[in-house]
Amino acid sequence: MVNRPQAPADPSRGTPRAPRMHGGWLARGAEGRFSVYVPRDGEVVRWTEGADGRFTGPEKLGGGGLLPFLAAAQGPDRYVHLVGLRPTDTGAEAGEDHVELVHSVQFQTGRPNVEWKSVGNANGKAEWYGNPAVAVDAKGRVHVFVRNRGGGVSARVQKDAGGWHPWWDLKGGRTDQNPVAAVNGDGLVELYTATDRGLLRYVQKEPGARPVLEPLLTTPVVQGTLAAVTGESGHVTLFYANGEGRICAWSPGRGLEPTPFADAVGAGPLNAGRCMIDGYDCTLLAQCDDQGGAALAAYLTEREDTGLHWTPSGPPVLGPPTLTADADGAAAVAALAADGGVVVTRQKAEPGLALAAWTRL
Repeated sequence: MVNRPQAPADPSRGTPRAPRMHGGWLARGAEGRFSVYVPRDGEVVRWTEGADGRFTGPEKLGGGGLLPFLAAAQGPDRYVHLVGLRPTDTGAEAGEDHVELVHSVQFQTGRPNVEWKSVGNANGKAEWYGNPAVAVDAKGRVHVFVRNRGGGVSARVQKDAGGWHPWWDLKGGRTDQNPVAAVNGDGLVELYTATDRGLLRYVQKEPGARPVLEPLLTTPVVQGTLAAVTGESGHVTLFYANGEGRICAWSPGRGLEPTPFADAVGAGPLNAGRCMIDGYDCTLLAQCDDQGGAALAAYLTEREDTGLHWTPSGPPVLGPPTLTADADGAAAVAALAADGGVVVTRQKAEPGLALAAWTRL
């Protein structure tokens, strides 16, 4: 089977109305309160949860002319790292999408973020080749991955003493424009991406080291649908659509081969997270159906043999909701409504995956 190059309902680049977002753009701070980050009008805006559970905002965080894309990730310290794409002078002169990656961080909930700084581009002031994936390892070092000019993956990693290592070419070819990164139980970063032939996995062998490309795994996969979550065993599980209406799971650390285990509700991207349901550690998946409605499903973490069933939830949205959990393990969910506004919901203290009414920020 020839792999489909990109999910049809999932434009690789965002638009002002429907920005593309990766990772934890709904983030819980060290004190337990949430923040929501969205790219809008060339910058990032933030809503902040107060002690009473209500959100205030939006508050502008700058960005200097960002494209409608945002990647977000947190480490053990709960600092929120934000990575965006900003056109360069070359792009403005050439009338093309020449971009640089820019990074900012918020240390405390509701406090000002650090000034946006350029991380550069793996190919200099080059054209857009894909959207970055971001992960923060156990030592708080940020890892940024992006598809490069040759179709492989390049990475830039923070140093222990500040600053960044040069761009590393991690090789590969014809890779997905939207890779996904995760941190395993040992605090090491793993990157997953797809090609027209199957799946690629890049793995760190030691902290801060250059991730190593493993052999291609030949399997049907729709590019643009990948999502990953780290389970209670410390191993990463990758989720993706196989182009035949099925959601597959692959967890090489657990010895789980690519396994179709659930029906897809749509053809677009997935999101994944974990939460507690009835006292059990569960993995939560989100996808949009063909009408643009959000659907959620949960199953016992790392028990793909139990399958899962989708439940429609909330208003029409512009992409799959982002999923995380509060300090007690209850699910927290955010999405972009059809008109570009932000809606959020939380898991209720009831049996099963019961969510409160969606609230517009």
